[in-house]
Amino acid sequence: MIIFPAIDMIGGEAVRLYKGDFAKKTVYSSDPLSVAKTFLKKGATHVHLVDLDGALAGEPKNFDLICSIKEQTGLFVEVGGGIRTRELIERYLARGIDRVILGTAAVVDPGFIPSLPKEILSKVAVGVDVLNGYVAIKGWTEASDKTLFDFCAEMEKAGVGTVICTDIGKDGAMKGTSHELYRELSARTKMNIVASGGVCSIEDVKKLKAQNVYGAIIGKAYYEGAIDLSEAIKEAK
Repeated sequence: MIIFPAIDMIGGEAVRLYKGDFAKKTVYSSDPLSVAKTFLKKGATHVHLVDLDGALAGEPKNFDLICSIKEQTGLFVEVGGGIRTRELIERYLARGIDRVILGTAAVVDPGFIPSLPKEILSKVAVGVDVLNGYVAIKGWTEASDKTLFDFCAEMEKAGVGTVICTDIGKDGAMKGTSHELYRELSARTKMNIVASGGVCSIEDVKKLKAQNVYGAIIGKAYYEGAIDLSEAIKEAK
């Protein structure tokens, strides 16, 4: 299992939100690049970056910062937030970004994912943000009419290989992750599942690994000192 330490960005700063609420923001660093370099020193091979400004605006707001993290660390970088056009996907890939995460675009435009050529689709993950069983969109500010399992079935049929599933109710709450959700999702799909939201202990990491989950995103638990990143990475291998 791969550990993806996370950097969420607003205004060029590394932040975390509580349950996706932009009004409940904590700033952890004014220098996300230095945070990524620390991840590298602790043994990370991958990093999960989110342009929260972009998620709200529907267009990138921290593009150059994100690309500089890739260029200066060499980490495997996956990035999400406001990526809603093929042109923007290609811009990120041209700058060396390894995986681009689509959220809102994949939900509101059913033809978008199937329209992508295989060479692009192979570098795309779909972010499935779940609130009370339904997929949320537009930076978690709106609920769609699609259920988690129906939507994931659609994505698998369209050729998506990786899904990043976030239980919004668990995100930033430091109360553990949704093991039952990931267990059921893993049983229903052959896609790679990345668990996100509430991963806050080594026990969470152990349980997810035992469920054959492909990856786990660690955010607030790292910043708050609740989980040792180096230990989590070793446990996940």
